Amino acid sequence: MAASTHTVTNQAPPLVGYDVFAADRALVEAVDRHLAPELLDEVREELSALGRTAGSAQAQKWGVLADQNPPELHTHDRYGNRIDEVEFHPSWHRLLGKGVSAGLTAAWNRPGGHLRRAAGFVVWSQVEAGHGCPLSMTHAAVPALRTDPALAAEWEPRLTSTMYDPQLRPAARKPGVLFGMGMTEKQGGSDVRANTTVARPLAEDGTYELTGHKWFCSAPMSDGFLVLAQAPDGLTCFLLPRVLEDGARNVFRVQRLKNKLGNRSNASAEVEFDGTWARRVGHEGRGVRTIIEMVAATRLDCVLGATALMRQAVAQAVHHCTHREAFGSKLIDKPLMRNVLADLALESEAATALAMRLAAAYDDGGEQERAFLRLAVPAAKYWVTKRCTPVVTEALECLGGNGYVEDSGMPRLLRESPLNSIWEGAGNVQALDMLRALQREPAALDAYLREVGQARGADHRLDGAIKNLLTELADLDGIEGRARRLVERFALVLQGALLVRYAPAEVADAFCASRLGGDWGTAFGTLPHSLDLATVVERARPMA
Repeated sequence: MAASTHTVTNQAPPLVGYDVFAADRALVEAVDRHLAPELLDEVREELSALGRTAGSAQAQKWGVLADQNPPELHTHDRYGNRIDEVEFHPSWHRLLGKGVSAGLTAAWNRPGGHLRRAAGFVVWSQVEAGHGCPLSMTHAAVPALRTDPALAAEWEPRLTSTMYDPQLRPAARKPGVLFGMGMTEKQGGSDVRANTTVARPLAEDGTYELTGHKWFCSAPMSDGFLVLAQAPDGLTCFLLPRVLEDGARNVFRVQRLKNKLGNRSNASAEVEFDGTWARRVGHEGRGVRTIIEMVAATRLDCVLGATALMRQAVAQAVHHCTHREAFGSKLIDKPLMRNVLADLALESEAATALAMRLAAAYDDGGEQERAFLRLAVPAAKYWVTKRCTPVVTEALECLGGNGYVEDSGMPRLLRESPLNSIWEGAGNVQALDMLRALQREPAALDAYLREVGQARGADHRLDGAIKNLLTELADLDGIEGRARRLVERFALVLQGALLVRYAPAEVADAFCASRLGGDWGTAFGTLPHSLDLATVVERARPMA
């Protein structure tokens, strides 16, 4: 009797044992589109190998265990000595080690490095998002260090290594290192010029001792950190090693780990410096300018992280609805559910197209592309990261009550979803940054308009949106109060232009009709019923 009452039917099988990369049509097409043809076979195999690992039961278990077993801070050893060590679950090390070995910190010196790394970051982040933070910081530290050729020559080979070594020991004796970052303080937050940490010059040229604190220090177990402090000539960037060359621990007091909403596998700390040894990076008083390239790279990673979360949420929702029946047929065949899934799929594909376009611009590195990134990065950081939470929430609802249960994995995605909008400058910071670029760097607007102009004439709704955007730019009255509306339009027009140029007609038509044509409700699932939504949904279905 018990066996018959507990027979399991009409449940979707786990989404496991598949290639996360190859199952994502939008991502595969973006890689094919932007990568040099001679690299395609190599990179496709590289990404599929990572995708197969990401889709494996073992890797998915690592993600669950890393989230369920957050890091622990040990301030002192058994004898009372200050050690300030953070202990991680073995699954964290497996995830982070795989990310390093897959080249997710090694973009800067490989052909097509940024694109292949961005695609890999989207694939691997779908397993577990928290360990992406040290991968991102380590990757992003390179351009900041390049402002000092001597420092770059010493540290860049370590940062771009594909060898993972979690031991705390001098960086010179390690096959590879990780970096963190400490910018914000209690009193200032994003206003880093209000920082009070003091840097006092030492006898050796370029060396200082720091006294102060950081309210948010990312990845405190790292081998080195880029931090901001007030030197005699103003706010300056410094490289702070965790362990000194003689093997002694630098003064790096981890006061506590943040108890965060999500991102629980990753340690974010409050730290204090008291005579802490550091080396100057760049010139005194030029700290923001020195570290801004690192910030720009981590902002792109916020876009990639949000893209990964959205893709995994949509994949889970479409997979569930493909297998689940209700009222006589599969959920995916119900017109209203199909509308919801198609709407979610559009958001995910638009994010993917935009994220990969930005990565390709980094690979190009030309003047035109650098100018394009100056507006496109803050616009994408603002919009894509803000779309993440509503997408994940709606995708969770597609699973009904099953989606609200931790075992589904959807709550973990939901807790993670607001993070990328907040880190590396929240929404207002991105909007104001874009305004500064518009006012001070006319080449940036020119590059943006050249980019979207390549799609002009292909869709009347996109043409109208470009015209309306130019009208808004012509009216500078009260521009700061309208900044969020403006940055949203910049992002949507750019996404629309990319989809019109590159996506299947069904996808571009649905995006332009809803996001640009105004025929869209306030909730997902309000696309015009006349569109070919079945094709849009099928394109988003993961082929497990």
